[in-house]
Amino acid sequence: MPIIQCGTNDCDRVAIDDIDRPVVALGASRANGAWEKAMHRHRKAQLIYTLEGIISCELEQGVWVVPPQCAIWIPSEVMHSARGTGVNQCYSLFVEPDANLYLPTTCCTLSVTPLLRELLLHAAHFPLLYDQQGPEGKMIDVLLDQLAVAKVEDLYLPLPRDNRLRQLTDGMLQDPADKSTLAEWAGRIGMSERSLTRTFTSQVGVSVHRWRKQLHVILALQKLSEGASVQTVALDLGYESASSFVTMFRKAQGKPPARYLSDCANSPQMPIRGFSLTENLA
Repeated sequence: MPIIQCGTNDCDRVAIDDIDRPVVALGASRANGAWEKAMHRHRKAQLIYTLEGIISCELEQGVWVVPPQCAIWIPSEVMHSARGTGVNQCYSLFVEPDANLYLPTTCCTLSVTPLLRELLLHAAHFPLLYDQQGPEGKMIDVLLDQLAVAKVEDLYLPLPRDNRLRQLTDGMLQDPADKSTLAEWAGRIGMSERSLTRTFTSQVGVSVHRWRKQLHVILALQKLSEGASVQTVALDLGYESASSFVTMFRKAQGKPPARYLSDCANSPQMPIRGFSLTENLA
């Protein structure tokens, strides 16, 4: 069966949860490299993977961003939205909750090894009702085993539970170049600066300052994958110069943005640095 060629909405017509197989693999091509899927859920867990471009996925508690050669894992019955930028070829794996007991139970970013990548791309050509006892079923078993041992990476933007603090994070998401001080934000959302700082750190696990830097890293990856220049990204995010933006990015990710994206594309097992909180095709 050739790989399914469809847009995101077209593939909605495939009733994933009704397909009587523990794993369903789909692939889709998109001419413009961009797609978006509103909040939804399904019984089968999902893996979304792309060879190039950036995928972002939003849940109630946070936002995950997935650079090339990594994948986003979304557990069963979890409400989520997803968006792709610069993504011309996208692959999705839908997995029944009991297909493998060692798969992640929370949303996360997974490093895709060359073997896992080839298994996923090959499975996207299987008939939807492949022979579970034949070679295709055996390959699916190997794919699940590889998925179960995939390395979990952190590139995640947590969101606060407090509605007032969500006004702050929503504001920064809508206008990442906003240079308002914490005192100014506190006045807007009806909190004292001290309460804002303490509550934000308690709920999110990092300071507002560090959260904003991680937001800039995520947005920079999205914009750069769409072909924007470093200079343009720096100005869009409110930096005085490209060099100041590159310095921030290097401190956060260990290397400048151009090299980071190049390494992502050329080395599927490159470690991805994020921050831990202790310190359908979509």
